[in-house]
Amino acid sequence: MIKNISDKKINEKCGVFGIFAPGKKVSEIIFYGLQALQHRGQESAGIAVSDGENILIFKDLGLVSQVFNEQNIAPLQGDIGIGHTRYSTSGMNIWKNSQPLYRMFKNESFAIVHNGNLIDFRELRNELTEKGIRFETTTDTEVIASLIESSEKESIEDAVKEAINRVRGSYSLLILTRDKIFGIRDPHGFRPLVLGKLEGNFIIASETCALDIIDAEFIRDIDPGEIVVLDKNGIRSQMMLPVDRISMCVFELIYFARPDSYLNSKNVFEVRHRLGQELAKESSADADLVISVPDSGTPAAIGYSAESKIPYAEGFIKNRYVGRTFIEPKQEIREIGVKLKLNPLKDIIRGKKLVVVDDSIVRGTTSKKIVKMLYNAGAREVHLRITCPPLLYPCYYGVDMATRNEFIANHKSQEDIRKFLKVDSLKYLSMDGLVKAVSESKEKFCFACFNGEYPVDVTGSIEYKEHPLDKEEKVPSNA
Repeated sequence: MIKNISDKKINEKCGVFGIFAPGKKVSEIIFYGLQALQHRGQESAGIAVSDGENILIFKDLGLVSQVFNEQNIAPLQGDIGIGHTRYSTSGMNIWKNSQPLYRMFKNESFAIVHNGNLIDFRELRNELTEKGIRFETTTDTEVIASLIESSEKESIEDAVKEAINRVRGSYSLLILTRDKIFGIRDPHGFRPLVLGKLEGNFIIASETCALDIIDAEFIRDIDPGEIVVLDKNGIRSQMMLPVDRISMCVFELIYFARPDSYLNSKNVFEVRHRLGQELAKESSADADLVISVPDSGTPAAIGYSAESKIPYAEGFIKNRYVGRTFIEPKQEIREIGVKLKLNPLKDIIRGKKLVVVDDSIVRGTTSKKIVKMLYNAGAREVHLRITCPPLLYPCYYGVDMATRNEFIANHKSQEDIRKFLKVDSLKYLSMDGLVKAVSESKEKFCFACFNGEYPVDVTGSIEYKEHPLDKEEKVPSNA
């Protein structure tokens, strides 16, 4: 089985959705919420509901629309529930790693879903294993579940708080008990988590787009370090963890989040539009058209066009119905992975000098194929513009990027990358331009993949030791 034949560049981990709605059947609402969050993970999906006494879970591998149907949603009777759509960064893509996970605390059942990545999950797993705890999955989510399950606290709420105080890294969590939902965001706020309301009932979700699809009202972002509890008495919250520094992943704004979502009160489309404007100010080009690599590059390409006065046009048609493939392409059609998703509009492109706007370059293999497709379609020139600085450092907070050695910018100069991609020019957005487009203090975001400044120390983690950053390695300047 091929994980992704199109060399997908960067992947996020998961989307989460929870609702407490007394008297309503919530499984269908969760289903629609998860569909809105499908972009955050396409490997598995699951829903857990409680009827006040028992928790019932259904989950499987595949897209949300592939996993759920009228027959398997019908038995999910309950007025409180959580859901999950997964991309695996910790643990393989197998059924047992799909979420929600089901566990017991004393005599009380609970289910848990997680977006993020724990820095210390292997150390904690080894510690728990030595105490005799057996693990059924290979995910870091199960470490959190096991910390709760093995707690000696009297109440599950205290057990949850104790477990969260043990872990380090990124996590936006939902935990379902028979009569409550806990929503928790790590003290750095790496991953988004928002609070909404539908007909007087509270909702917690990864992004505001999941609220929009069900006509729910957005209330606010859940703060870093905050725990929110939904129960029959309504909502209560507590700042559970000290917040030294807020460090939301800036790639949420560059790439991950849906453009119609709001993060930190910022519309994602508008931020990406400004990225394109800043890019045009820094790196102009003599061109006939601006096109994007859809979809994340599109708002930025529109912004680049607006600032540069070069007309914008759709250069690619994207097939949005292509999921995972189980058939390996033969040598003669080895580039079919990209072509399945993107097809150039030859009549638009032919004979034109193009500015092509994309969100990032990781290994360069996908970008090279896209450039080749444009030239084959008759492009006269291709000027590639990237809406972030060069990627140099791996992420330990839940983003599946690459190891340091796999980043093309770590072993090729910008000119060498240009030659490798066979483009007429290549320019990245500067760090100053990125910060200006985000229009908020640099200290409120994580830029570690660009500058190696990790908000949560990773040097002691097993993952770090297995993939050392080698601080003394000389990295070519790509400014």
